[in-house]
Amino acid sequence: MRHLRNAFIILLLASGSLWGQAADQQSFSRQHTALVLVDIQMFYFEGGQMALKNPEVAGKKAGRLLKAFRENGMEVIHVRHDASTNAKIHPDVAPWEGEPVVTKREANGFVNTRLEEILREKGINHLIIAGMMTHMCVEATARAAHDLGFDVTVAEDACATRDIQYANATVSAREVHLSTLATLSGSYGKISTVAKLEKAIKNAD
Repeated sequence: MRHLRNAFIILLLASGSLWGQAADQQSFSRQHTALVLVDIQMFYFEGGQMALKNPEVAGKKAGRLLKAFRENGMEVIHVRHDASTNAKIHPDVAPWEGEPVVTKREANGFVNTRLEEILREKGINHLIIAGMMTHMCVEATARAAHDLGFDVTVAEDACATRDIQYANATVSAREVHLSTLATLSGSYGKISTVAKLEKAIKNAD
């Protein structure tokens, strides 16, 4: 079983260049593309009640995407989960005045929120999604966005997750992250890296 699992991970890593290439081939429109930052909140970082594996790295990468969007005058929407403690959005991606902040209570950022309404009002048809956790709120929001007719790209290195337990086994954060991206890729959207997306945004129409 371990050999099969390792082979699966190798296959996912090998296909990474294809994911990035597919995203690069998209036609980016600055007017119709928005960055959706999902739940990059303090409770996922060190000292929080649900600290992830390497959230700092993902947070910094998300911050780079945010900077690229702002510099190019593109839409940014912050999504935050309603929580009682440590619910503040992390400083790396803190909202600017005027940037919409959507508060949710479910994994899917579209459930009982104004997210879809905001996107439609702004004429957005393509979402770049980054955030936490990869296998929960990022995945749920990406799938829902696809089902609502949006084009979706997930920034794989601007997302983070954690080890999970199932059937007396521990599935590592790395495996959870990669398997989630594998299920999203192609069927629900494209997967890319922050560096490739920065380049695509720079060359956008």
